[in-house]
Amino acid sequence: MPVQKAHATTQKFTEIVDFVDNLVILEGGAACLVIEITASNFSLLSRREQDSRIFSYASLLNSLSFPIQILIRNKKMDISLYLRELDAVVKSTKNEQLATYIDYYRDFVQEMVTVNVVLNKAFYIVIPFSSLELGIGGATKQATKKGSPAPSQKDVFAQTAAKALQSKASSVLGQLQKFAVTARVLEKEDLVKLFYDIYNDGANIGTEQVKDAADTPIIRKEGEVQA
Repeated sequence: MPVQKAHATTQKFTEIVDFVDNLVILEGGAACLVIEITASNFSLLSRREQDSRIFSYASLLNSLSFPIQILIRNKKMDISLYLRELDAVVKSTKNEQLATYIDYYRDFVQEMVTVNVVLNKAFYIVIPFSSLELGIGGATKQATKKGSPAPSQKDVFAQTAAKALQSKASSVLGQLQKFAVTARVLEKEDLVKLFYDIYNDGANIGTEQVKDAADTPIIRKEGEVQA
């Protein structure tokens, strides 16, 4: 009798169970909330502003009574769309001299990106929640045989996690205001796009296919046609 091969997808190796509002539900009775930060160039700040940022960062770390993860993503910037927009402006403008200047500028930008690697930095703070925070009884209640919230308990678990994480997020956001930076909690659509991009290594693939449900594959080969 031939041995049947087991076909496991890469999706099985991810810890993500579902996205509920602004929460990422993970296996093992865990969840997390992601805060995106719009940072500024530290080297361009005055000495006084730099000292203020350093003291504010120290204050943030000293105020924490729970763990956080600071994630910095360096992604190569794709300027192909920007170059096409410049080409369109050159073709549409009636001022020949202006068109020439824009054409020179386009060539300069393209050459600069070709010679130098231009990176786009993105900053995130990940705040975790574990059912262990509910005590042994709560952790046992939330866990299933596979180590993740059962479908009938997912909404209850999400509500419990949201309550705990919102309190933590409010504390972190309050400290971030001292940095004079813009920070926001990522919602479901933003979370799906973020993880889709991470797991596909920044491949140029559309994310509109996974906006409606987390059950849609997050990971697939580049160029693969999805039914």
